[in-house]
This record gives sequence, structure tokens and C-alpha cells, in this order.
Amino acid sequence: MKKRWLLLAFGVGLVVTSMTPVPDMAARWFSGEAAEGAETTQGGCSANAPAADMKFTLKDMNGKDVNLSELKGKVVLLNFWATWCPPCKMEIPWFVEFQDKYRAKGFQVIGVSVDDPPEKLPPFARDYKINYPLLVGAEREDIQNAYGPLFGIPVTVIIGRDGKVCKKHLGPVSKSQFESEIKALL
Repeated sequence: MKKRWLLLAFGVGLVVTSMTPVPDMAARWFSGEAAEGAETTQGGCSANAPAADMKFTLKDMNGKDVNLSELKGKVVLLNFWATWCPPCKMEIPWFVEFQDKYRAKGFQVIGVSVDDPPEKLPPFARDYKINYPLLVGAEREDIQNAYGPLFGIPVTVIIGRDGKVCKKHLGPVSKSQFESEIKALL
């Protein structure tokens, strides 16, 4: 599976560097900015933001079903990651902190491991003191496609209380940017 991600990232890199109109579009998508001309509502989400596909039920690292639709009404940070991904590992302590800090205000972090077997997740969660659900997303192309295409990881999607995709980031983002985006939606 790692080879697939590396090949896909390399191929996308070639396409992006060979197309002239892409840099502006890619910069907006990668940075999570709203589409050009989009109005922003008071809550920090574009007025024309697309609805998040929350119809998925995935197993958590302990084999328990987690239904994403049960998160409606919360601000959700949905992070697609893998245990071998250095930028993913960099962001995890921030997500742990945000989960502690904003849980009482209706915030939920969900980690979707896209390339790891379930048995790798509990020891990783212990080592990183992860305090939010880790879901098994390996071999789940349906959810990866619903929030993608995922050209690489990490990919982080921030969903507002109304179930709309307010921000989407490919690659790491600064802690302060994540926190600002979360606070705008709480």
C-alpha cells in the first residue's frame, strides 16, 4: 500500500508541475482556502461549502463500529494518516491537545488510518497518548474517495456542526492554523 501512495504522490507531482493554471488552484486546495468568490459565513465556513459524506461506518482499532453520522452537530477534524508518515506523527500531539481543549465545546477528532492493519494501532495510540478514535481505513477506498481523492497523506478535513466541509488540507498545516480554523467553527 505504501508503494501506491508514493507512486501516486510522484505522479501527481509530475502533473502539477507540468500544468500552468494548477499552482493557484492547488495552493487554494492545499491550504484549505475557500473557492474564489465564495462567501464566508460567520462561523468560518464558506456559504457554498459541500456537505460532508458522513454515511460511513468503520471499525475502530478495537473492532468496535463507529458511525460517522453520529457526529452530526459537532465540529469534526477528520484526519487521514498512517503510522509510518512523519508529517502525520508531527500533527498527532496537536490533535490530542485540541481534543482535550475543545471536547466540551462539541469538538471531535477522528483519525482514519489508511495504510495500517488494526493490530498496529493500539500500540501506536499508547505511544502517542491518542485520546480520540482511530478508525481502520485501510482497504476502504469508499471513504478515501469520498474525502479525496487522497493524493498523499496527511489529509485533514474540518467539518462544521452543520455537516459541511469547511476546510480541507493536503499535507501538514501549522498548529496555529488548525486551531484558528477549529475555533472559528466552535
